[in-house]
Amino acid sequence: MVIGTLVIRLQVPGSESLKDKRQVVRSLVARVRRTFEVAIAEVGDQDLWQAVELGVACVSNDARHADEVCQKVLNFVGDDGEALLVDSRFEIVRL
Repeated sequence: MVIGTLVIRLQVPGSESLKDKRQVVRSLVARVRRTFEVAIAEVGDQDLWQAVELGVACVSNDARHADEVCQKVLNFVGDDGEALLVDSRFEIVRL
């Protein structure tokens, strides 16, 4: 079993409150789940208005497939108009 993990850091410059941020995050998380069938959640920076840290996991039997899915998720999130991609970290875990 191979698990592709991805940590994505975003900035939401238009957010003026936690409510604004949560609306952006909730929409983005739902679209990523629906499009790629991966596990995704907000995992950090939950009390900051304009910062978002998302964790993504993709379980596969092939490292190349997990890498491909995570890269597509990263591109999808990076192309989103409401949040700016600040940083990302990808890792493969083999069990």
